[in-house]
Amino acid sequence: MKLGEIADRLNCQLDGDAQVEITGVGGIEDALPGQLTFLANRRYRSAVATTRASAIIVPRDERDIPIASLRADDAYLTFAHAIELFHKPPRYVPGIHPTAVISKSARIGADAHIGPHCFVDDEVVIGRGAVLHSFVSIYRGAQIGDDFFAHSHVAVRENCQIGNRVILQNGCVIGGDGFGFARQANGAWYKIQQSGRTVIGDDVEVQVNSAIDRATVGETLIKRGAKIDNLVQVGHACTVGEDTLLCGQVGLAGSSVIGDRCIMAGQSAAAGHLKIGDGAILTAQSAVSHDIPPGATYSGSPGLENKTWLRCVGAFNRLPDLQHEVRALEKEVARLRAALQKP
Repeated sequence: MKLGEIADRLNCQLDGDAQVEITGVGGIEDALPGQLTFLANRRYRSAVATTRASAIIVPRDERDIPIASLRADDAYLTFAHAIELFHKPPRYVPGIHPTAVISKSARIGADAHIGPHCFVDDEVVIGRGAVLHSFVSIYRGAQIGDDFFAHSHVAVRENCQIGNRVILQNGCVIGGDGFGFARQANGAWYKIQQSGRTVIGDDVEVQVNSAIDRATVGETLIKRGAKIDNLVQVGHACTVGEDTLLCGQVGLAGSSVIGDRCIMAGQSAAAGHLKIGDGAILTAQSAVSHDIPPGATYSGSPGLENKTWLRCVGAFNRLPDLQHEVRALEKEVARLRAALQKP
């Protein structure tokens, strides 16, 4: 594909030869001649001079680019669209594999693909254009919208509700039992029946081996556009807001409420029964046990406002020097005391 055509399709300003032939895309450090790369993070600015790519997507105000460039308002988002010009995901032919088990009371929409060894239970409803790849289990009474995609070994438990254009990556479980147990007089734990469900809104993606538990009563709710990374645990009766990101190994204890457009970075966590306001950010490995106001950034464990945490970390790094100074002062004080006590 000619670079000029790519510029037109991506709505970019072209600087350079429109006839350059582009055969694919690649990262700035690994791209080969004939490929298109991008610059979105200033940390990689020095790599522009050494990249072997034939062209690069850059912010509109970037200067001194030594190769053909496509100038864009958002270089990263534009590169995401560029990938789609060269990489088409596999398409699945409508039909039901002979090894799949489909209940007679289930309703499957038009153009669905039900792959090998899938199981669809009683009273399930699945919208049009669904793909169940292989070894997917949809439990009794689940309601699923259009253009659903479940990769292998996904499980959607009983009575859960899933919106349109939802993607479930390999091994994730929607609506497993919440972690609810009541201690008995003899110290043993009594399992609390998890009678609620999990509800997932439109355009949600849940990635590999994540678990979103059903509520004890009521529902666990993942709102429209939320994206949930690998190995994430969402406890029972939690709410995750619209367009919120939960990155790898995030953990939400039961009844946490996460606002819209929040970011919880890798291995961050929220204690139960708290609220994180819209637009808040928890940096990596942070843990909070109290409500977080909208728009705030918290870090550390226990979580502190980010600027306070940075000051604390700065002080912590100086502790060995401070300890040395304190010991020196103690010795000086002891010497002065001894001198004052002499007759």
